Amino acid sequence: MLAIYAEEYAPTVAAPERIGYALDALLPFWSELKLSHVKGQTCRRYAKTRKKVIARDPETKEPSAFAAVSSGTVRRELGVLQRAINYGHAEGYITSAPAVTLPDKPESTERWLTRDEAAKLLWTAYRGHKASHLARFILIALYTGTRKDAILRMGFEPNTVGGWFDLERGIMFRRSDAERQTKKRRTPARIPRQLAAHLRRWHANGAIWAVEYQGSRVGDVKRAFSKAVKESGVTSCTPHTLKHTAITWALQNGATIWDAAGFFATSAETIEKVYGHHSPSFQESALRAVERR
Repeated sequence: MLAIYAEEYAPTVAAPERIGYALDALLPFWSELKLSHVKGQTCRRYAKTRKKVIARDPETKEPSAFAAVSSGTVRRELGVLQRAINYGHAEGYITSAPAVTLPDKPESTERWLTRDEAAKLLWTAYRGHKASHLARFILIALYTGTRKDAILRMGFEPNTVGGWFDLERGIMFRRSDAERQTKKRRTPARIPRQLAAHLRRWHANGAIWAVEYQGSRVGDVKRAFSKAVKESGVTSCTPHTLKHTAITWALQNGATIWDAAGFFATSAETIEKVYGHHSPSFQESALRAVERR
């Protein structure tokens, strides 16, 4: 079922590499098992045995130390297993679809960067060897709250790979017309004035892609970002932290939940639940009612 899902369905999604990452983790445990083995006990055993490499031998490069992965990671990987089984059932490969038991959903993270932390991270990336492209990625993420994959696919002209920045109209399109719309919404948004100035300068200097290295589009910033985080001393920070930061700053500066949902391509329910308490007007009417004589 995992192989069929990878061969038939994965190529049709906007980011097939995400399915690939999950399959790399799932296959060592599940590939020799049958669908009848998919039950709560087996899923919990997968969660307990799922490890990540945290150190390698400097000479042989063989793994030398491991650590447990987060429940959120296990949940995403088992979610791919469930979708693969459901796909096989819908396509007629199997007559029934057993239910995959997922770990409890982790609490939504509230990690966001202060202005000083963001400045340290940005400056480290800017002066890093062969890492100036990372500074561009960080700027776009902080000003627009766009997800990593969408940023890395964006250019300065319409294309079939991803979205683009329309500098004449001042609008950012997070996906191309050829891409499928997914649950991770990628709706258009206006380009902030400060970011527009950077974008115009990059484009005037010959850039074709928003984040590029030696004229080619950058496929991922994972290693460069991790290195910048370590060197800057900004702990517990991932590319997705930049999205949290952008939304938090916007609400702190007075953006309404409705406008923030549209601009950041995130549901109003998520904005209110995860970030709403950052708004100056958080529970304002209730507070006034309680405090009124």
